Amino acid sequence: METSAIIMMIVAFVTVWGGLGVAIWHHVRSSSE
Repeated sequence: METSAIIMMIVAFVTVWGGLGVAIWHHVRSSSE
């Protein structure tokens, strides 16, 4: 497997989970106020 492919997978993984984390964080913050 090429290094660039691994980097692309890691970037996609972090982007997806980062987006989910931010969405959940905003949902929890808005519901707790």
